[in-house]
Amino acid sequence: MFGFRVRRTLKIGFKSLWLHKLRAILTMLGVIFGVCSVIAMLAIGEGGSQQAQEQIRQLGSQNIIINSVRPPEDQSASSAQTFTLAYGLTYLDAERIKSTIPNIEVVVPARNISRLVAHFDRRIDANIIGTVPWYPEVTNRAIARGRFLTSVDLQRLTMVCVINEATASALFPFQDPLGGTVRAGRDCFQVIGILQGQAPDVSKLEGGPPPQTSAYEVYVPITTARSRYGDTTMKRRSGSFETTRIQLDQILVKTSTIEDVMPTSRAIERILSYAHPKKDCKVVVPLELLEKARKTKQIFSIVLGSIAAISLLVGGIGIMNIMLATVTERTREIGIRRALGARRRDIVTQFLSEAILLSATGGLLGVAFGLAIPRLVTYFSDMPTIVTPGSPILAFSISAATGLVFGIYPAYRAAIMDPIEALRHE
Repeated sequence: MFGFRVRRTLKIGFKSLWLHKLRAILTMLGVIFGVCSVIAMLAIGEGGSQQAQEQIRQLGSQNIIINSVRPPEDQSASSAQTFTLAYGLTYLDAERIKSTIPNIEVVVPARNISRLVAHFDRRIDANIIGTVPWYPEVTNRAIARGRFLTSVDLQRLTMVCVINEATASALFPFQDPLGGTVRAGRDCFQVIGILQGQAPDVSKLEGGPPPQTSAYEVYVPITTARSRYGDTTMKRRSGSFETTRIQLDQILVKTSTIEDVMPTSRAIERILSYAHPKKDCKVVVPLELLEKARKTKQIFSIVLGSIAAISLLVGGIGIMNIMLATVTERTREIGIRRALGARRRDIVTQFLSEAILLSATGGLLGVAFGLAIPRLVTYFSDMPTIVTPGSPILAFSISAATGLVFGIYPAYRAAIMDPIEALRHE
């Protein structure tokens, strides 16, 4: 009996809406756009957040990154025609950290040198990175083909290199890179391996300005890099020469457990504060960045969801407006139904069902568009989007609740009408 009454009420509500199709469609547009914007904006926010968190995870949750940075007080020195600026991490810093702080598994020193790298007539601006054999293990990067550097390469200062996939595609588009040679100035390196992916941009993850880095990477033994290029580099800009002396651009420290990360980072900061009073190095903790990214994601999702929910609020107001107009138009019908024995709750149920039908149908259409728009955004802009299972359910539930909430008052107005006055209405 109850099921029959529900079906009859929905059937009457559908027929009533079908008599004014255009008005019903225009009313649903507010709900459609609201639901669609909720899903799409949450998907875009989730995609950006997941991308940032994945880049941070690639840095390693047990890793601590120490970067050399130019001291701020030396920025004024650029006005001189020729000057030498010495700053940054040293090999002594790496040895001091390894020998004085417990619970450290490995220390990875790295030297980054920008050079024009060529293979025959193909040339690219690449980063020549001097490092140690255990670099891939600490940075969670895998060898696609060949091998990485070994301890023998460090001892013998061999002229070998490992390139990343972007460099392999740029310099060796039609041949096998393994066994080939790349030229950096007067030095030629034999390619012994191809490393997957690219090193994450730490400064970008922190929200700072992007550094002058390249997607092309060439990894060589750190001993070879120091013997060939030394610690001093010279740059010419605006008619002046700038000579910089840096031993290490970066030191990666891997702790034994995740629990040791934060205490170890504080110990490293204390050590470096004494050895580097000019503040020419910076400690970056990926675990801390990951926690910040998660909190930012929550705030971002709340803000985006709130902005999109305003569209649903506007759609709800549209439903209330149309339902109030419908009650006025159907005053005589309400009077006849009341005269034939319909109770107030029957009138409330009838008009409430129409409001819910409007919002639910608009919600379903909005979910369909909301699932399609993130795909289009990813296709046309290469921006990652992720539709979580909860966002369509949440958006549809809000749309249905909007119809229920904004349909109560018009239904109540219809139910409290005096049947005699309603029958007299023209």
